Amino acid sequence: MDLFEYQGKQYFARFGIPTSAGGVADTVDEALAAAEAAGYPVVVKAQVKVGGRGKAGGVKLAANADEVREHAGNILGMDIKGHTVHRVWVEHASDIAKEYYASFTLDRPAKLHLGMLSAEGGVEIEEVAVTNPEAIARLHVNPIEGLDLATATKWVAEANLDPEAREQAAALLVQLYTCYVEGDCDLAEINPLILTTDGEVKALDAKVTLDENASFRHPEWEDYAATDTEDPREKMAKERGLNYIGLEGSVGIIANGAGLAMSTLDVVNQVGGSAANFLDIGGGANADVMAAALEVINADPAVRAIFVNIFGGITRVDEVANGVVAALERVEIRSPIVLRLDGTNAIEGRAILAPHLSERLVAEATMLEAARRVVALAGN
Repeated sequence: MDLFEYQGKQYFARFGIPTSAGGVADTVDEALAAAEAAGYPVVVKAQVKVGGRGKAGGVKLAANADEVREHAGNILGMDIKGHTVHRVWVEHASDIAKEYYASFTLDRPAKLHLGMLSAEGGVEIEEVAVTNPEAIARLHVNPIEGLDLATATKWVAEANLDPEAREQAAALLVQLYTCYVEGDCDLAEINPLILTTDGEVKALDAKVTLDENASFRHPEWEDYAATDTEDPREKMAKERGLNYIGLEGSVGIIANGAGLAMSTLDVVNQVGGSAANFLDIGGGANADVMAAALEVINADPAVRAIFVNIFGGITRVDEVANGVVAALERVEIRSPIVLRLDGTNAIEGRAILAPHLSERLVAEATMLEAARRVVALAGN
């Protein structure tokens, strides 16, 4: 679950991480009240779960009430990369001397927590990783041992943070790690972490992703879910127990297994197409699961063709084929479907599908051939 910036800062505050005074507003009048409480000058910031707010005009400095009224009026209702702004965060403006980057997430291959710290903040960390990877100081943290102040102090020195920021930054990083672990976060990121002209180190932004598997420990997270503006396709898939991520292409993807689904996206892109989604139906590709998957894909108006890519291991292909046939009887499909079925009982599965094949339901022998066919159908 991704939090809005204001929610992330409120989450940080629970663990003592310093942030700027501010308030959230849904209307211009509420923005004016928040600005008065925070103290001028203030920054009016669009609350959307997407980057590039500043470039889109969603972050504005205001020196007085008239400017707050103007900026809040312009930002509320603004569209930023397909996300409508329904809420703004109004906070006291900071005089920035230096900007840094700090985050914690999980390094799955290493089976350790990973901290990343850089003296180059305020820009996308991916850009820094490509143009100047040496500028990122990485720290693996054993979850049993945790992060102590001595280790954090060495870390900030390795990252070349300014000497006047190091003591505060080290203490803040310990707090951020505590937030990440005790707060059950998948990601806790500050970009930028700033040093003010008054010598204060604090979080100017907050990007927090909570681990939904830990929600049973956090009944208070229900308040965050109530404000969630997730992709309606993703919401529909979640209600049906499907692992789905919405994308912006025209080829709907259904595969069994996350690895195969990712490979399917890559192959579709390789042959000139673009995926409309990632959808992993796992090992239970029965009629109910296939019907739910096709229903979700079919509800996306951007989908022009559907690629069902199944490799039967534990899941038998004949069961998948029966599921596809049954699902087609239950769901009226708008777009043509290309099937690639292989693995356990593939011959039997193909025989089950053979009487149902048509111009709208096509079978191909290999993943590459199926990808080419579905991209051609989507293009037509």
